[in-house]
Amino acid sequence: MKTLAIINGIVYRGGDAPPSKGHVIVRDGKIAAVGPNVKVPTGTEVVDAEGQVVTPGLIDAHTHVGNYGEGTGPPGFDANEAVEAATPHVRALDGIDPRDLGFEDARRAGVTTVCVLPGSANVIGGTGVVVKTAGAVVDEMVVKADAGMKVAFGENPKFSHPDKSRMPATRMGTAAVLREMLTQAGEYRRKRRLPAAKRPDFDLRMEPLVKVLAGEMPLRGHAHRADDIATAVRIAREFGCRIVSDHCTEGYLIADYLYENKVPCVVGPTLIGRFKQELRRRTYAAAGILEKAGCTVALTTDHPFLPIDTLVTSAAAAVREGMTPAGAFRAITQNAAEILGLGRRLGKLARGWDGDVVVWDGHPLEAQAKVVVTVIAGELVYRQ
Repeated sequence: MKTLAIINGIVYRGGDAPPSKGHVIVRDGKIAAVGPNVKVPTGTEVVDAEGQVVTPGLIDAHTHVGNYGEGTGPPGFDANEAVEAATPHVRALDGIDPRDLGFEDARRAGVTTVCVLPGSANVIGGTGVVVKTAGAVVDEMVVKADAGMKVAFGENPKFSHPDKSRMPATRMGTAAVLREMLTQAGEYRRKRRLPAAKRPDFDLRMEPLVKVLAGEMPLRGHAHRADDIATAVRIAREFGCRIVSDHCTEGYLIADYLYENKVPCVVGPTLIGRFKQELRRRTYAAAGILEKAGCTVALTTDHPFLPIDTLVTSAAAAVREGMTPAGAFRAITQNAAEILGLGRRLGKLARGWDGDVVVWDGHPLEAQAKVVVTVIAGELVYRQ
Protein backbone atom coordinates (compact mmCIF):
# COMPACT_ATOMS: atom_id res chain seq x y z
CA MET A 1 0.00 0.00 0.00
CA LYS A 2 1.27 3.47 -0.88
CA THR A 3 1.72 5.80 2.07
CA LEU A 4 2.24 9.57 2.07
CA ALA A 5 3.01 11.65 5.14
CA ILE A 6 2.51 15.42 5.38
CA ILE A 7 4.42 16.41 8.49
CA ASN A 8 4.93 19.40 10.80
CA GLY A 9 2.11 21.53 9.34
CA ILE A 10 -0.55 23.61 11.07
CA VAL A 11 -3.43 21.21 10.48
CA TYR A 12 -7.01 22.38 10.01
CA ARG A 13 -8.96 19.14 10.32
CA GLY A 14 -12.32 20.73 9.61
CA GLY A 15 -15.47 20.71 11.69
CA ASP A 16 -15.05 22.35 15.09
CA ALA A 17 -11.50 21.11 15.68
CA PRO A 18 -9.04 23.96 16.31
CA PRO A 19 -5.87 24.07 14.21
CA SER A 20 -2.86 22.33 15.68
CA LYS A 21 0.62 21.36 14.60
CA GLY A 22 0.88 17.78 13.49
CA HIS A 23 1.06 15.18 10.75
CA VAL A 24 -1.40 13.73 8.23
CA ILE A 25 -0.82 10.16 7.07
CA VAL A 26 -2.52 8.98 3.88
CA ARG A 27 -2.47 5.27 3.12
CA ASP A 28 -4.01 3.59 0.09
CA GLY A 29 -5.92 6.74 -0.83
CA LYS A 30 -7.51 7.31 2.59
CA ILE A 31 -6.60 9.31 5.68
CA ALA A 32 -4.95 6.82 8.03
CA ALA A 33 -4.07 9.16 10.91
CA VAL A 34 -4.08 12.85 11.87
CA GLY A 35 -2.48 14.44 14.90
CA PRO A 36 0.59 15.73 16.70
CA ASN A 37 1.83 12.37 17.95
CA VAL A 38 1.31 10.30 14.82
CA LYS A 39 4.18 7.99 13.97
CA VAL A 40 5.45 8.28 10.39
CA PRO A 41 6.05 4.77 8.99
CA THR A 42 9.52 3.95 7.72
CA GLY A 43 9.93 4.34 3.98
CA THR A 44 7.00 6.71 3.63
CA GLU A 45 7.04 9.49 1.04
CA VAL A 46 7.22 12.70 3.08
CA VAL A 47 6.09 16.26 2.45
CA ASP A 48 7.49 18.61 5.09
CA ALA A 49 4.92 21.35 5.76
CA GLU A 50 6.90 23.14 8.47
CA GLY A 51 5.48 26.67 8.85
CA GLN A 52 2.67 25.93 6.40
CA VAL A 53 -1.07 25.28 6.64
CA VAL A 54 -2.63 21.87 5.90
CA THR A 55 -6.32 21.58 5.05
CA PRO A 56 -8.81 19.20 3.48
CA GLY A 57 -9.15 19.50 -0.28
CA LEU A 58 -11.57 22.20 -1.39
CA ILE A 59 -14.93 21.33 -2.93
CA ASP A 60 -16.94 23.35 -5.44
CA ALA A 61 -20.53 22.14 -5.27
CA HIS A 62 -21.67 23.57 -8.63
CA THR A 63 -19.48 23.79 -11.73
CA HIS A 64 -19.27 22.97 -15.41
CA VAL A 65 -15.59 21.98 -15.37
CA GLY A 66 -14.82 19.89 -18.42
CA ASN A 67 -18.22 20.60 -20.00
CA TYR A 68 -17.34 24.13 -21.16
CA GLY A 69 -13.95 23.67 -22.75
CA GLU A 70 -11.39 26.25 -21.64
CA GLY A 71 -10.06 28.09 -24.68
CA THR A 72 -12.07 26.00 -27.14
CA GLY A 73 -14.98 28.26 -27.97
CA PRO A 74 -18.31 26.67 -29.00
CA PRO A 75 -16.75 23.37 -30.18
CA GLY A 76 -16.05 22.57 -26.53
CA PHE A 77 -19.39 23.72 -25.12
CA ASP A 78 -21.20 20.53 -24.09
CA ALA A 79 -23.23 21.57 -21.05
CA ASN A 80 -26.62 22.34 -22.66
CA GLU A 81 -28.68 20.02 -24.87
CA ALA A 82 -30.80 23.03 -25.70
CA VAL A 83 -32.98 21.63 -28.46
CA GLU A 84 -35.68 20.61 -25.99
CA ALA A 85 -37.09 22.22 -22.87
CA ALA A 86 -36.74 19.03 -20.82
CA THR A 87 -33.89 16.54 -21.18
CA PRO A 88 -33.81 14.60 -17.88
CA HIS A 89 -32.05 11.64 -19.52
CA VAL A 90 -28.81 13.45 -20.43
CA ARG A 91 -25.83 13.27 -18.07
CA ALA A 92 -23.08 15.79 -17.44
CA LEU A 93 -20.74 12.80 -17.10
CA ASP A 94 -20.97 12.08 -20.83
CA GLY A 95 -19.73 15.55 -21.81
CA ILE A 96 -16.71 15.89 -19.52
CA ASP A 97 -13.22 16.19 -20.98
CA PRO A 98 -10.80 15.21 -18.17
CA ARG A 99 -7.99 17.04 -19.98
CA ASP A 100 -9.82 20.35 -19.88
CA LEU A 101 -7.58 23.12 -18.55
CA GLY A 102 -10.10 23.82 -15.80
CA PHE A 103 -9.09 20.62 -14.02
CA GLU A 104 -5.45 21.72 -14.06
CA ASP A 105 -6.47 25.11 -12.64
CA ALA A 106 -8.47 23.34 -9.94
CA ARG A 107 -5.51 21.25 -8.79
CA ARG A 108 -3.28 24.34 -8.63
CA ALA A 109 -5.92 26.04 -6.50
CA GLY A 110 -6.41 23.17 -4.07
CA VAL A 111 -9.85 22.23 -5.41
CA THR A 112 -9.88 18.44 -5.29
CA THR A 113 -13.57 17.69 -5.89
CA VAL A 114 -16.22 19.34 -8.06
CA CYS A 115 -19.83 18.73 -8.87
CA VAL A 116 -20.32 19.07 -12.63
CA LEU A 117 -23.88 19.91 -13.63
CA PRO A 118 -25.59 20.45 -16.97
CA GLY A 119 -26.25 24.07 -17.86
CA SER A 120 -29.40 26.09 -17.30
CA ALA A 121 -30.78 26.50 -20.83
CA ASN A 122 -33.50 23.91 -20.17
CA VAL A 123 -36.20 23.62 -17.56
CA ILE A 124 -34.78 20.15 -16.91
CA GLY A 125 -31.15 19.90 -17.95
CA GLY A 126 -30.11 16.42 -16.84
CA THR A 127 -28.11 14.67 -14.15
CA GLY A 128 -24.98 16.02 -12.49
CA VAL A 129 -21.94 14.10 -11.30
CA VAL A 130 -19.30 14.57 -8.58
CA VAL A 131 -15.73 13.97 -9.74
CA LYS A 132 -12.21 14.36 -8.44
CA THR A 133 -10.12 16.88 -10.35
CA ALA A 134 -7.37 14.45 -11.35
CA GLY A 135 -7.55 11.52 -13.71
CA ALA A 136 -7.16 10.39 -17.30
CA VAL A 137 -10.58 8.77 -17.77
CA VAL A 138 -13.62 10.47 -16.33
CA ASP A 139 -15.19 7.18 -15.20
CA GLU A 140 -12.23 6.71 -12.86
CA MET A 141 -12.69 10.21 -11.43
CA VAL A 142 -16.33 9.73 -10.42
CA VAL A 143 -17.16 10.03 -6.72
CA LYS A 144 -20.95 10.07 -7.08
CA ALA A 145 -22.85 9.55 -10.32
CA ASP A 146 -26.35 10.75 -9.41
CA ALA A 147 -25.49 14.12 -7.89
CA GLY A 148 -28.80 15.83 -8.65
CA MET A 149 -31.24 16.67 -11.41
CA LYS A 150 -30.54 20.11 -12.83
CA VAL A 151 -33.65 22.28 -13.18
CA ALA A 152 -33.68 25.97 -14.05
CA PHE A 153 -35.95 28.92 -13.39
CA GLY A 154 -36.01 32.55 -14.45
CA GLU A 155 -34.31 34.11 -17.46
CA ASN A 156 -32.27 31.24 -18.87
CA PRO A 157 -34.98 28.71 -19.78
CA LYS A 158 -37.21 31.57 -20.96
CA PHE A 159 -34.71 32.99 -23.43
CA SER A 160 -32.67 29.95 -24.48
CA HIS A 161 -35.35 28.62 -26.81
CA PRO A 162 -36.12 31.09 -29.62
CA ASP A 163 -38.97 28.92 -30.98
CA LYS A 164 -41.89 30.44 -29.10
CA SER A 165 -44.34 27.97 -30.57
CA ARG A 166 -43.62 25.76 -27.55
CA MET A 167 -43.16 26.31 -23.82
CA PRO A 168 -41.64 27.89 -21.88
CA ALA A 169 -41.92 31.54 -22.79
CA THR A 170 -42.73 32.71 -19.26
CA ARG A 171 -42.02 31.81 -15.65
CA MET A 172 -45.48 30.24 -15.57
CA GLY A 173 -44.50 28.03 -18.48
CA THR A 174 -41.25 26.99 -16.82
CA ALA A 175 -43.09 25.85 -13.70
CA ALA A 176 -45.72 24.07 -15.81
CA VAL A 177 -43.13 22.12 -17.82
CA LEU A 178 -41.44 20.93 -14.64
CA ARG A 179 -44.74 19.97 -13.00
CA GLU A 180 -45.82 18.12 -16.12
CA MET A 181 -42.63 16.06 -16.26
CA LEU A 182 -42.69 15.24 -12.55
CA THR A 183 -46.35 14.23 -12.82
CA GLN A 184 -45.53 11.94 -15.75
CA ALA A 185 -42.66 10.44 -13.76
CA GLY A 186 -44.97 9.79 -10.81
CA GLU A 187 -47.48 8.01 -13.04
CA TYR A 188 -44.68 6.02 -14.70
CA ARG A 189 -43.38 4.98 -11.27
CA ARG A 190 -46.85 3.84 -10.21
CA LYS A 191 -47.32 1.77 -13.34
CA ARG A 192 -43.85 0.20 -13.09
CA ARG A 193 -45.04 -1.36 -9.83
CA LEU A 194 -47.91 -3.16 -11.56
CA PRO A 195 -47.74 -6.85 -12.50
CA ALA A 196 -45.30 -7.52 -15.33
CA ALA A 197 -47.97 -7.82 -18.00
CA LYS A 198 -49.27 -4.33 -17.23
CA ARG A 199 -45.99 -2.49 -16.73
CA PRO A 200 -44.96 0.20 -19.24
CA ASP A 201 -41.72 -0.20 -21.16
CA PHE A 202 -38.52 1.11 -19.61
CA ASP A 203 -38.37 4.88 -20.24
CA LEU A 204 -34.90 6.42 -20.23
CA ARG A 205 -36.36 9.91 -19.72
CA MET A 206 -38.52 8.94 -16.76
CA GLU A 207 -36.07 6.80 -14.81
CA PRO A 208 -33.88 9.68 -13.53
CA LEU A 209 -36.99 11.62 -12.46
CA VAL A 210 -38.22 8.56 -10.57
CA LYS A 211 -34.98 8.74 -8.58
CA VAL A 212 -35.81 12.35 -7.77
CA LEU A 213 -39.32 11.44 -6.61
CA ALA A 214 -37.92 8.58 -4.53
CA GLY A 215 -35.52 10.95 -2.75
CA GLU A 216 -32.45 9.26 -4.20
CA MET A 217 -31.15 12.54 -5.61
CA PRO A 218 -32.25 16.16 -5.20
CA LEU A 219 -33.39 18.72 -7.67
CA ARG A 220 -30.58 21.24 -8.24
CA GLY A 221 -32.56 24.42 -8.76
CA HIS A 222 -30.83 27.17 -10.76
CA ALA A 223 -32.52 30.38 -9.58
CA HIS A 224 -31.35 33.92 -8.92
CA ARG A 225 -34.43 35.98 -8.05
CA ALA A 226 -36.15 35.39 -4.73
CA ASP A 227 -39.49 34.66 -6.42
CA ASP A 228 -37.85 32.02 -8.64
CA ILE A 229 -36.20 30.44 -5.63
CA ALA A 230 -39.59 30.30 -3.91
CA THR A 231 -41.14 28.69 -7.00
CA ALA A 232 -38.44 26.02 -6.96
CA VAL A 233 -39.16 25.29 -3.29
CA ARG A 234 -42.92 25.28 -3.92
CA ILE A 235 -42.68 22.65 -6.65
CA ALA A 236 -40.27 20.51 -4.63
CA ARG A 237 -42.72 20.54 -1.72
CA GLU A 238 -45.64 19.65 -4.00
CA PHE A 239 -43.85 16.53 -5.20
CA GLY A 240 -42.05 15.65 -1.98
CA CYS A 241 -38.62 16.18 -3.56
CA ARG A 242 -35.42 17.34 -1.97
CA ILE A 243 -34.02 20.53 -3.49
CA VAL A 244 -30.79 22.50 -3.38
CA SER A 245 -30.95 26.20 -4.20
CA ASP A 246 -28.17 26.85 -6.71
CA HIS A 247 -26.83 30.41 -7.20
CA CYS A 248 -29.38 31.66 -4.67
CA THR A 249 -28.46 35.25 -5.56
CA GLU A 250 -31.47 36.81 -3.80
CA GLY A 251 -31.80 34.00 -1.29
CA TYR A 252 -30.70 36.39 1.44
CA LEU A 253 -34.02 38.23 0.95
CA ILE A 254 -35.90 35.09 2.04
CA ALA A 255 -33.26 33.53 4.28
CA ASP A 256 -35.67 32.58 7.07
CA TYR A 257 -38.00 30.92 4.55
CA LEU A 258 -35.13 28.83 3.17
CA TYR A 259 -34.08 27.83 6.67
CA GLU A 260 -37.64 26.87 7.64
CA ASN A 261 -37.87 24.69 4.54
CA LYS A 262 -34.45 23.11 5.16
CA VAL A 263 -33.14 24.20 1.75
CA PRO A 264 -29.33 24.02 1.36
CA CYS A 265 -27.91 27.01 -0.50
CA VAL A 266 -25.02 26.96 -2.99
CA VAL A 267 -24.25 30.66 -3.36
CA GLY A 268 -22.48 32.24 -6.29
CA PRO A 269 -20.75 33.14 -8.41
CA THR A 270 -20.47 36.46 -6.59
CA LEU A 271 -17.28 37.89 -8.12
CA ILE A 272 -19.07 38.84 -11.33
CA GLY A 273 -20.77 41.93 -12.69
CA ARG A 274 -24.51 42.48 -12.85
CA PHE A 275 -24.67 41.51 -16.50
CA LYS A 276 -28.30 40.44 -16.46
CA GLN A 277 -31.49 41.53 -14.75
CA GLU A 278 -31.51 38.68 -12.24
CA LEU A 279 -28.18 39.81 -10.79
CA ARG A 280 -29.23 43.35 -9.88
CA ARG A 281 -29.29 42.53 -6.17
CA ARG A 282 -26.13 40.43 -6.18
CA THR A 283 -24.13 41.02 -3.00
CA TYR A 284 -21.10 39.49 -1.30
CA ALA A 285 -23.10 39.60 1.94
CA ALA A 286 -25.59 36.94 0.77
CA ALA A 287 -23.72 33.92 2.11
CA GLY A 288 -23.24 35.51 5.54
CA ILE A 289 -26.92 36.44 5.84
CA LEU A 290 -27.93 32.88 4.95
CA GLU A 291 -25.38 31.51 7.43
CA LYS A 292 -26.78 33.73 10.18
CA ALA A 293 -30.29 32.45 9.40
CA GLY A 294 -29.07 28.91 10.03
CA CYS A 295 -28.96 27.65 6.44
CA THR A 296 -26.37 25.15 5.24
CA VAL A 297 -24.31 27.27 2.84
CA ALA A 298 -21.74 26.32 0.22
CA LEU A 299 -20.01 28.61 -2.26
CA THR A 300 -19.55 28.12 -5.98
CA THR A 301 -17.56 29.62 -8.81
CA ASP A 302 -19.96 28.17 -11.41
CA HIS A 303 -16.77 27.59 -13.41
CA PRO A 304 -16.07 28.75 -16.11
CA PHE A 305 -18.34 31.73 -15.43
CA LEU A 306 -15.97 32.47 -12.59
CA PRO A 307 -12.63 30.64 -12.76
CA ILE A 308 -12.35 27.64 -10.45
CA ASP A 309 -9.21 29.08 -8.87
CA THR A 310 -11.24 31.93 -7.34
CA LEU A 311 -13.15 29.65 -4.95
CA VAL A 312 -11.10 30.77 -1.94
CA THR A 313 -11.31 34.38 -3.14
CA SER A 314 -15.10 34.08 -3.09
CA ALA A 315 -14.90 32.75 0.46
CA ALA A 316 -12.67 35.65 1.53
CA ALA A 317 -15.09 38.16 -0.02
CA ALA A 318 -17.94 36.56 1.93
CA VAL A 319 -15.97 36.94 5.17
CA ARG A 320 -15.26 40.58 4.39
CA GLU A 321 -19.02 41.15 4.13
CA GLY A 322 -20.10 39.34 7.28
CA MET A 323 -19.71 35.57 6.96
CA THR A 324 -17.72 33.97 9.75
CA PRO A 325 -14.27 32.70 8.71
CA ALA A 326 -15.15 29.24 10.00
CA GLY A 327 -18.42 29.30 8.06
CA ALA A 328 -16.71 30.42 4.88
CA PHE A 329 -14.17 27.61 5.13
CA ARG A 330 -16.92 25.08 5.80
CA ALA A 331 -18.71 26.44 2.72
CA ILE A 332 -15.88 25.23 0.49
CA THR A 333 -15.21 21.98 2.36
CA GLN A 334 -17.54 20.34 4.86
CA ASN A 335 -20.83 22.03 3.89
CA ALA A 336 -20.23 21.43 0.20
CA ALA A 337 -19.61 17.75 0.96
CA GLU A 338 -22.80 17.49 2.99
CA ILE A 339 -24.89 19.14 0.28
CA LEU A 340 -23.49 16.64 -2.22
CA GLY A 341 -24.38 13.73 0.08
CA LEU A 342 -20.71 13.04 0.77
CA GLY A 343 -20.41 14.41 4.28
CA ARG A 344 -19.01 11.13 5.63
CA ARG A 345 -16.27 10.96 3.04
CA LEU A 346 -15.10 14.47 2.07
CA GLY A 347 -14.55 17.89 3.59
CA LYS A 348 -12.49 16.94 6.65
CA LEU A 349 -9.14 15.45 7.58
CA ALA A 350 -10.38 12.46 9.52
CA ARG A 351 -9.47 8.81 9.66
CA GLY A 352 -11.16 6.90 6.87
CA TRP A 353 -11.98 10.03 4.84
CA ASP A 354 -10.62 10.43 1.31
CA GLY A 355 -6.95 11.35 1.20
CA ASP A 356 -7.48 14.78 -0.34
CA VAL A 357 -5.08 17.21 1.30
CA VAL A 358 -3.79 20.69 0.47
CA VAL A 359 -0.71 22.45 1.82
CA TRP A 360 -0.69 26.28 1.73
CA ASP A 361 2.00 28.84 2.43
CA GLY A 362 -0.53 30.84 4.51
CA HIS A 363 -4.13 30.67 5.65
CA PRO A 364 -6.30 29.87 2.60
CA LEU A 365 -8.59 32.86 3.18
CA GLU A 366 -5.66 35.28 2.99
CA ALA A 367 -5.57 36.79 -0.47
CA GLN A 368 -1.84 36.21 -0.93
CA ALA A 369 -1.83 32.55 0.20
CA LYS A 370 -0.71 30.03 -2.42
CA VAL A 371 -1.13 26.30 -2.75
CA VAL A 372 2.18 24.50 -2.26
CA VAL A 373 0.99 20.90 -2.61
CA THR A 374 -2.26 19.24 -3.67
CA VAL A 375 -2.92 15.58 -2.90
CA ILE A 376 -5.90 13.67 -4.30
CA ALA A 377 -6.65 10.18 -3.01
CA GLY A 378 -3.11 9.97 -1.68
CA GLU A 379 -1.47 10.97 -4.97
CA LEU A 380 0.60 14.12 -5.18
CA VAL A 381 -1.03 15.84 -8.19
CA TYR A 382 0.44 19.34 -7.86
CA ARG A 383 3.58 20.77 -6.34
CA GLN A 384 4.60 24.41 -6.62
